[in-house]
Amino acid sequence: MICMIQFDEKKYIRSVQSKLVREFDYRLPMKTGNWQEWQYNLRHKLAEITGLTQIRRHSADVPLAPLIAEIVEYGDYIREKIYIASEADVEVPFYLLLPKHAAQPVPVVLCIHGHGKRGKEVYAGNYDSEEEREQAVSEDRDLAMQALSQGYAAIVPDVRGFWEMARREDLDAGKAKSCDDLQRISLLMGRSLIGERVHDVSRLMDYAESRPELDMSKVMITGSSSGGAVCVFAAALDERIGLAAPGCYFCTFEHSIVSVHHCICNAVPGLMQYAEMYDVAGLIAPRPVLMINGEADPLFPIEGTQLSFRHVQAIYEQFGAADRCELFVGNGGHRYFINRVWDFVKEQWKL
Repeated sequence: MICMIQFDEKKYIRSVQSKLVREFDYRLPMKTGNWQEWQYNLRHKLAEITGLTQIRRHSADVPLAPLIAEIVEYGDYIREKIYIASEADVEVPFYLLLPKHAAQPVPVVLCIHGHGKRGKEVYAGNYDSEEEREQAVSEDRDLAMQALSQGYAAIVPDVRGFWEMARREDLDAGKAKSCDDLQRISLLMGRSLIGERVHDVSRLMDYAESRPELDMSKVMITGSSSGGAVCVFAAALDERIGLAAPGCYFCTFEHSIVSVHHCICNAVPGLMQYAEMYDVAGLIAPRPVLMINGEADPLFPIEGTQLSFRHVQAIYEQFGAADRCELFVGNGGHRYFINRVWDFVKEQWKL
């Protein structure tokens, strides 16, 4: 008989984590009061390890070259389908939905989809069946329609790895995403999907600045699941985002990405040597942030979410902005919850 001592993953994780000392633990500036310096240094490190610094450097001279491929007029809004160059040989498709009857310029909401084969189409209300529409509405994933109902414009892109930003061979094979292979390639090249997705969001805002219909003093980002991840990292790394509302993502890395099986697109090399999720979210301060989570979400356990939120509150208190940081816990699992979102936006933007 062969004697086997099976690998103990939990024991391994505990052992490795016990030796980690986060370089940018938010409690360090508690002693010095150097909060702006802490944010600057962590933001710089985060841009470096996600590959965003490299991506920005390589794409600095790439023109946006916008192409409006389609304009469709509906009763209360106009929908444009647009392509922009995010970096050399990478075009990002997105919808811009403009309300017809709101006074311009209008606030703009970046709506970032999560894992789902049809990507931006569902979030922009471009359904391929009544069943798809009913499911999206029942789970509050019709984010662009929600924004339009408030009189705001919506920008809805495909996230890298999905729909028009997926590999053709994956879609032809019936796969819903290309995250695994795109992340493998990105990591080998000193990048990450998180960094690439954040860069795409920044390029979308570059384009939005060229549109006089949009009020760039009121820019919100919201999304669901991996879209919520993009919300947190994009708001942390691009200060033009004035308000963030990540859905069904906010937690600790320890309770979620480390301890629960997740898509590899959530991984950033070496991140936990530098920051926990609440440290990353602390880079949003003092700008308003609303965390949206389900009490029964198995992917982002609520105990980790509540623990993480207490830490973020502590950061916001140091900025004198405790009233700009809020957690809404919905009665359900891994999904978006509309309940508090638009009231929070109105209160923070004083609309």
